[in-house]
Amino acid sequence: MSIGSERGHRTHVPTFAELYSPKLLTVLREGYHPADFRADVISGLTVAIVALPLSMAIAIASGVTPDRGLYTAVVGGFIVSLLGGSRFQIGGPAGAFIVLVALTAERHGAEGVILATMMAGMFLMAAGFLRVGTYIKFIPYPVTVGFTAGIAVIIFASQLKDLLGIRLATKEPGALIPKLETLAHALPSANISALAVSAVSIVIIVALRRLRPTWPGILIAVTVAAFASWALALPVETIGTRFGGIPWQLPWPAWPQFSLQTAQAVLPDAIAFALLGAIESLLSAVVADGMTGRRHRSNCELVAQGFANIGSALFGGICVTGTIARTATNIRAGARGPVSGMLHSVFLLLFMLIAAPLASYIPLAALAAVLVVVAWNMAEKRDFATLLRSSPGDSAVLLATFLLTIFRDLTEGILVGFALGAVLFIHRMAEMTGIETDAPLVADDRADTGNGDRLPYDPRLAADPDVLVYRISGAFFFGAASAVGTVLDSIADKRQAFVVDLAAVPFLDSSAANAMSRVATRAKRLGIRLYITGASPAVRRVLLTHGVSPPRAKFRETIARAIADIKGQRETAFAGSDAVAAG
Repeated sequence: MSIGSERGHRTHVPTFAELYSPKLLTVLREGYHPADFRADVISGLTVAIVALPLSMAIAIASGVTPDRGLYTAVVGGFIVSLLGGSRFQIGGPAGAFIVLVALTAERHGAEGVILATMMAGMFLMAAGFLRVGTYIKFIPYPVTVGFTAGIAVIIFASQLKDLLGIRLATKEPGALIPKLETLAHALPSANISALAVSAVSIVIIVALRRLRPTWPGILIAVTVAAFASWALALPVETIGTRFGGIPWQLPWPAWPQFSLQTAQAVLPDAIAFALLGAIESLLSAVVADGMTGRRHRSNCELVAQGFANIGSALFGGICVTGTIARTATNIRAGARGPVSGMLHSVFLLLFMLIAAPLASYIPLAALAAVLVVVAWNMAEKRDFATLLRSSPGDSAVLLATFLLTIFRDLTEGILVGFALGAVLFIHRMAEMTGIETDAPLVADDRADTGNGDRLPYDPRLAADPDVLVYRISGAFFFGAASAVGTVLDSIADKRQAFVVDLAAVPFLDSSAANAMSRVATRAKRLGIRLYITGASPAVRRVLLTHGVSPPRAKFRETIARAIADIKGQRETAFAGSDAVAAG
């Protein structure tokens, strides 16, 4: 896999300090002004309002007390923003961890969860310093979509009990099928008041998201549910009745109970925490990059996540990771840098100090409704359907990851999905070798006079400040999609027109197509004309399936044809402006 342009450029090799310097220092060096601080105060407060009920809901669903979710968001979230390699990352408890944390709490208790969290933090720090973050981004796109959709199904199933107010005589099973069977048998015990609270909460969240997207729908829904339950004396279970409320301050830091036997027992859980935390945080950072045009440092981010998990464990919290929804909220609220994330944690601490007694009135049905909405939004339904249509191989990887995540194990789903993705790549390469039997693995040198397709060198194109041509050669698959996507994103905003030549690409997979889709979206947002040239019918079909289509991108047979179109458009625009000036 190679990528080249019409003009060569030198690659700067970053130093250790540059690789692991927090983005906070970068922002401060660029200049941080009172207007930036005011914007970060507003965005930090906005995210804190969203994170307050969500952190408690995730903790309860994970089998621990709600205060541990708040400790995680306050301590872990502050450290992620302070030391992280992403400008806009918001750290805290995440829905993706619900199943893992719940299973660990069931097997080893709350102390086992805390120890596993601290060990995961150490693994994440080691992974960051060993620069493993570069390779985590190579996970195939169908694996991330299948895994995320599987997590969404598990979260939804885990909330049915509180959503419907069902009372169980025995402990709720963890596996999906036994859980659904148990809940179905106990369905006659459902509480109509809890169901009403859940329904109203969901309606409020969904309605405000559509009608007033800037309003804190989750907090409003939870507040309305708590007030209604108190005012009407509804017979529903609340945080107060189940947990006795939440503390109004942070506990003193303390090391978790440690023994070699306990460490060995929770080691598999710690590894799973670290793996999922790395994937989730880097995926969130990539989403933030796509929304803002900035670039995160993946290994610095892993080190920060490691410190954050250790800090969370010291204060009795659970796993910390980058959270996609809260990070996106932070960006949309106008954040300027990591100070926003740090302030979000400070505001959460203030909320604990001021409003802790009121949290006792929050119905568990309302928090279950919050997580049901979260699960629905994180399911990536459109991407799931697109991958099912793209190719049999991608569909197989997607469904294997999805089904294993639901019915077997999260880590097993990721590992099997990645292995299937690698096998699929090998199969596709073998297929291409079989089709192009006359094509050598390495192209031979040719004489200048023997290249009938050689075009004369055009110095005007090479020096054109408005048009940039990049040629990609070789298999464009998940192993190269992240690197190439980063290169294309970083240069696309510097020209008025951008040509990507795929004539030497034998095939590309869904991960590469998704990377190209991000480039097309970014180009459209910036008003850049994107042309894709030389794509074979198979390559073009995959790109079209993933939304790389007009008007976001235009397909042409050759670079020359694309350049002719660009020049023609430019000359037409100039002629029009001249006519207006003359008139």
